[in-house]
Order: sequence, then C-alpha cells, then structure tokens
Amino acid sequence: MSTPSNNENEDEFSLIRRFFSSQKVKRADVAKGIGDDCAILTPPPHTQLAISVDTLVTGVHFYPDMPPQDIGYKALACNLSDLAAAGAEPAWVTLALTLPRADSHWLHHFSEGFFSLAEQYQLALIGGDTTRGPLSITVQVHGFIPPQEALSRTGAQVGDEIYVTGTLGDAGFALSLLSKKQIHHPSYDYFLSRLYRPTPRIQAGIALRKQASACIDISDGLATDLSHILEASQVGACLYLDKLPLSPALAQETPYQAVHCALSAGDDYELCFTLPPAHAPEVTHALSALACPVTHIGTITEKKGLSILTKEGTPFALKKKGYNHFG
Repeated sequence: MSTPSNNENEDEFSLIRRFFSSQKVKRADVAKGIGDDCAILTPPPHTQLAISVDTLVTGVHFYPDMPPQDIGYKALACNLSDLAAAGAEPAWVTLALTLPRADSHWLHHFSEGFFSLAEQYQLALIGGDTTRGPLSITVQVHGFIPPQEALSRTGAQVGDEIYVTGTLGDAGFALSLLSKKQIHHPSYDYFLSRLYRPTPRIQAGIALRKQASACIDISDGLATDLSHILEASQVGACLYLDKLPLSPALAQETPYQAVHCALSAGDDYELCFTLPPAHAPEVTHALSALACPVTHIGTITEKKGLSILTKEGTPFALKKKGYNHFG
C-alpha cells in the first residue's frame, strides 16, 4: 500500500491505483477486475450467486470521527454478514465511495481496514466508483452457494428452536456510550471494538446449510430481525429473556440496559436462526468446532407475533423493537 500524502488534485484513476488496485487477493474466477468498464467474472459451475449491497452514510451509520480503518472494516463486515445469513461463501466485492475531498491519509487507513477483512475471506475487489460529495460508502458483495442450499427468512416451522450466535447488545451499548461521551467507562474500548469490528459469521452460515429452517443476520435488533423471519414464515415465537447471551461486560450493566440493548439496539451482526430439534445436536457441535458460541433462546409457535417471557414466565414489554431507517 502506498504511503499516504494528501493531494486534493488527484483524479479518480490516481486514487484507485494508489489505494485499491494493489490488493493481495487474486482469484482465478476474475477474468478482468479493476481498470475496465466492467468486471468479467466466471462463476463456478453448479453454484448459485448470492448478492447483497449496503450503503453507510456519515452521521447516520457512523460518527464523522470514527477511525477510517474501522469504517473500512465495518463497511465490508456488514455485507459479509448478509452472505453469512444466506450460507454463502464470499468471492467478489465492489466498492463505491463518495468523498468530500481526496484525503490520501483517510483513504490509506480506510483501505487498510477494508482489505484486512477482505483478505481473511479471499474476497477480491473487482471494481467500483468514486465521486465527490458527503461521505458515504456503498459495498456490494457476491458469494457462491450450492443449488437449493441457500438459507432464507422463510421456512421456520412450529416447534423449531431459535438460536443466536455470539453475544448480543454490546454494539448498541457502545452507541449509548458514544452519544453520552462516556469515554471513561471501564469497558469503553471493549464495547467500541464490538461496534466497530463485528465478526461476520461466514463459516457458521455455511455450517447451517441444509440444517437451519430459517436464518437472518441481526443488524436492526434481535426483536426486529426475528420478526422478519416470523412474518416471512407466517409463524410466531416465544423468546426467553433469561436465555439471551450477554457478554461479561454488558452483564455488569443494569438488567434494564442489558436486555434492551440485546433485544433492540442492533449492530450485532450475529446470526439468528431456527432449527428443527432433531438437527440441534449436529449444529451445536459443528459451531462449537468453529469456536462460534451459540445459544438456544426460544421456540417457534403457532400463535403469530413475538412473545417475550421473563424467567418467572411473565410477559416482558419491549418499548423499542429495533432500529428503523426512516423512524
């Protein structure tokens, strides 16, 4: 990667050459990548192509002072999480950047964060666009899935068990710390790392192929995203409040804060999935072998809607269900 030095007279092609053409990942299925009007790609035979796109806008999806390495990393991680929810294996990515100015220092660190994650999954950057304007980042990822093995939001059946990977609520609590400028909180660095550097559960998603009846990634909050599965599958669910997996750091906060972050804050990028009970031993063993924590948190029910119960069996009222992009 070239040494950063600001030069606002650099054109689009110079920026692309300096920061995005020297990637380490080289794939045989990319006939032509960066530098042509179109990327020319060769999908493997007997596979289906999974595609997801997300846009992150400054002041909406991240604070303007968020480190550019973390912006680059998270912009890609959010999209990889969508591939994970489909059970797809990552292959290619495009990147469109709208920049207020040609800030070489910012681009240097942004591309470092972006490529540090891309290289973990042998993901090749195959093209994109740069333009001037308020900072926003659009990433589109492509992945492969064997035919008829893609995970989706439909398919949950009455009696299926509901699981989540990892822990919930840390990223949401980080947002509350940032909004209140509580930089001296004893776990401040930990919570920020969970917000800025989520873990895409790619291998977990692949392990869930032909096992999970439905799957979604948790971006807008568990309650909201699970409700998408319920609506698509035309079923209901009962969640057990005391089963929600919390990190040791979040468990130290007040129970009210912890459970509301876990249920509705979003930005976790963990997987929520449903399993027929007969598949549970095999799946939990496979995820354990991947060092991916997994927790049983509820059951799919015939009665429509989402019910949340406390340990004592009483209903829990959730005031805010999750993130609303236009709320």
